Amino acid sequence: MDSPSTVRNINKKREDFLEWPEYFMATAFLAAKRSKDPCSQVGACIVNENNIIVGIGYNGMPKGCADDEFPWGKESKNNLENKYLYVCHAELNAILNKNSVDVRNCTIYVGLFPCNECAKVLIQSGIKEVIYMSDKHATKLSTLASKRLLDASGVKYRQFIPKNRKIVIDFDEINWNDQSQVPSSPMVNHLSGQVEEMNLNPQ
Repeated sequence: MDSPSTVRNINKKREDFLEWPEYFMATAFLAAKRSKDPCSQVGACIVNENNIIVGIGYNGMPKGCADDEFPWGKESKNNLENKYLYVCHAELNAILNKNSVDVRNCTIYVGLFPCNECAKVLIQSGIKEVIYMSDKHATKLSTLASKRLLDASGVKYRQFIPKNRKIVIDFDEINWNDQSQVPSSPMVNHLSGQVEEMNLNPQ
């Protein structure tokens, strides 16, 4: 039974809903869970000007390239046996997975600041803003070059500061089977043609 502090007013909108930025960054983080990279799991979520998600991606091998046959390591002296030459980054996959004509003037939410190669793709595709979670590679040449490219092309970027440090997806949190409807849902008696009141989930 709910405590007095958790009882909801069913005549008033919820106040503890996810705001747009947290929703989109959480989507990027959820996509990252699909990555099989043992070191870096990165997700990206592209959103248009109407707050509609138009592309999602994560870092992984190209289609048709079996991820059991290509390397996931990064410390081999033989560069052909390191992942860097093979893995598609989350930003690239999100753009290639788009469900719209293009991603011009869209915003991309991504876990890590894009590298220089991804920056080129973002610029060429018309992305207008990058919202990232971490800039842990800030001193790397690839990141420095990325920022130089983004600055020159007018693509904005900023770090995401979450209001909630944790967003939990609990499949039992919303239990539709146990939710009551007040007032009861109407049911039409097909024999009489009359509308009858019926509570399918009495409490």
